[in-house]
Amino acid sequence: MSERKVINKYFPPDFDPANIPKRKITKDLIHTVRLMTPFSMRCNTCGEYIYKRKKFNARKEKVDNENYLGISIFRFYIKCPVCSATISFKTDPKNTDYVAEEGAERNFEPWRDDQFLAEELKREMELEENSNPMKALENRTLESKREMDILDGLDEIRTKNSALERTSDAQEILLNKLLKKKEQLAKLEEEEDAYIKNLFYSEDGGFVRRLPDEIDAHALIKEKVIESKELTSTSLSTKRKAAETLGIRRKKNPAVIKNEETETLAVDKKKVNIIPSSISILGNTYSSSDSE
Repeated sequence: MSERKVINKYFPPDFDPANIPKRKITKDLIHTVRLMTPFSMRCNTCGEYIYKRKKFNARKEKVDNENYLGISIFRFYIKCPVCSATISFKTDPKNTDYVAEEGAERNFEPWRDDQFLAEELKREMELEENSNPMKALENRTLESKREMDILDGLDEIRTKNSALERTSDAQEILLNKLLKKKEQLAKLEEEEDAYIKNLFYSEDGGFVRRLPDEIDAHALIKEKVIESKELTSTSLSTKRKAAETLGIRRKKNPAVIKNEETETLAVDKKKVNIIPSSISILGNTYSSSDSE
């Protein structure tokens, strides 16, 4: 099913838009537009309050012989929703606002009064300066003083900001120094640990016993004596085992006593050397015949 509403229209091939007659547009043409009220107002005929942003179908026209810096001014006509009285207001490009003209009054707005008072004071000052040159001079001196105070305040703010920047830079430098010191201390600790491991640990990973700082000579001598006794006992045990394996037997030779007596006699007889026929080691006697 085709669409009821026609969107495209047929234009013949010999169509010429220049042949279409132009409409005559009057200068005082009024357009109907849809708008919202730019401010809250009160109707003068019935007293009805019309709040801001209420929608109306308004008539718009251009105001003749009125403009601000080449900006045209427009007037709008609306009707009161209760009594249907006409209300008109127009644009105010100077203050970027709207001005109520007929049929209604604008409600009280405190911020607008402040602006109005400031404008009135400015106008009065201008009139006084034009009429009284001394007053103009006083106003200029006060204005220059105010400007100097503002400049001094700006200089103080700049100095404070520069000081804060310097302190921040100094803090960054100190932090960097502290970090470097910490890194150096960590490196030194690692080197000390490696040195200690080299001192107290062997290549195989065994622990090396550390000697005390105050070395006791007597204790060292005792340890050495004990070690020598242990070595002699181990050597004797190995010798005995070797003798038993070879079948060599020990003999208790009674000539040991005689040899000792002969040695004492030889000392008395001008140190005459007598070679004993047997050797005693820790109470055990070994003869030359046994070694053979």
